[in-house]
Amino acid sequence: MSTSVLKPGKVALISGGASGIGRAIANLCLAKGMNVAIVDSNIVATKEFVASSKEKYQSATIDGYQEDASNPRAWSLLKKDFIKRFHRIDFLVLNAAIHTKSNWKDPTSFTKTMDVNYFGYLNGISTFFDEITASTVEDPKVVVLTGSKQGITNPPGNPAYNASKAAIKSIAESLHFDLRDNATTHVHLLVPGWTYTGMTGSSGDKGKPNGAWTPEQVAEYLTEKMEKGEFYVICPDNEVDEATDKKRMAWTAGDVIERRPPLSRWRDDWKEKAAAEIHGA
Repeated sequence: MSTSVLKPGKVALISGGASGIGRAIANLCLAKGMNVAIVDSNIVATKEFVASSKEKYQSATIDGYQEDASNPRAWSLLKKDFIKRFHRIDFLVLNAAIHTKSNWKDPTSFTKTMDVNYFGYLNGISTFFDEITASTVEDPKVVVLTGSKQGITNPPGNPAYNASKAAIKSIAESLHFDLRDNATTHVHLLVPGWTYTGMTGSSGDKGKPNGAWTPEQVAEYLTEKMEKGEFYVICPDNEVDEATDKKRMAWTAGDVIERRPPLSRWRDDWKEKAAAEIHGA
């Protein structure tokens, strides 16, 4: 199973690794004896992670790269230093994302989001493609791409973010398919539920809401599903269970199949029927 990559001496590279889910995955890797490098645009948080991690895990090789994930040249330069320092890569986690508000009158609001949330992932895949596909039974490789339920059910409010995460779902599925004959390179699409992170929390708030999961819960759930070999890692949270997620996704797909208006679940003339179907109301 792909959790065989989570072993002492293996190497993880995690984008968006200085906070939130990325940091939780990095800490999980370190706890399992792995060597870890993170990539993050926040230089202060990156330095803090590296310093605190080196203090706690003194035998591990730990590094951090402050980088704009949307810049292909930055990835190329990172790779040269990374391979020189770590010599290998076993676990590539592409997780960096922004949540810029969409504005239909300003296409740059879409461009900025897609540059980080979509092309940032493609840059990581293309940069390390040869390394992550050069796997054997004794030396498996794993790629995890962090998507979002908003990229599946497409709720109103932020079409740029939704589109970027829908694109991640698409490339993750295609990467998994294109590597179908490579039995030792494993690809997973991580789809968190409501998770309390730096991106979803707000400054001055009162802490984690009861309904949200912690990033650590998401990281643990990911390893559970990796162990089972599941591609789609659809996380529940403390408010939405797996059964409800399935019904929401099925309703969204039903808009196409039944020729309903798009996003019918949120329309006044459909919302009661949708709620009855999803929640039994």
